[in-house]
Amino acid sequence: MSILPVLKHPDKRLREVAKNITLEKLRSKEVQALIEDLTDTMIADDGIGIAATQVGTPHQVFVLGGKTRHDAQVFVNPKIVSFSQRETYMEEGCLSVPGVYGLVKRPVKVRLKALDRHGKPVDVKATGLTAKVFQHEVDHLNGILFIDKAERIVSGGLKDGAAGGAGGDPSRTRI
Repeated sequence: MSILPVLKHPDKRLREVAKNITLEKLRSKEVQALIEDLTDTMIADDGIGIAATQVGTPHQVFVLGGKTRHDAQVFVNPKIVSFSQRETYMEEGCLSVPGVYGLVKRPVKVRLKALDRHGKPVDVKATGLTAKVFQHEVDHLNGILFIDKAERIVSGGLKDGAAGGAGGDPSRTRI
């Protein structure tokens, strides 16, 4: 498919609240192509997640990474329905805020309900990095960036030029 340009902060479209996708719309060639393009874009930009709002499309959909299209997971109309009381600080980065990282406090565990790319219900419990990515991407779909929640912002590139989880420092991930 295509690698899409990722919007960069302070583009106002990053602050849009995405709209739910109907089952009919989800099954359309347009939305299925968007899902493929989001996956290709995330992989090409060495991210571990990407939301439709990051490419200027205000649809409630995000992709959680893998090294290939087949490894990627798609979440449509996602909602975090529960989270742990225990929180932890983790450093986050973002494809839409390049070269900037921040210390963000988030719940350690979350439960997310959504639809998959075919419209089937998904109910996932996640901890650690996956829980962080879920929260980060749902924030994107609500017009919120990690820099809005970060308690400490650090500018600078990755330690060895690669994204965390892809040969770089895993504590520095671009979501």
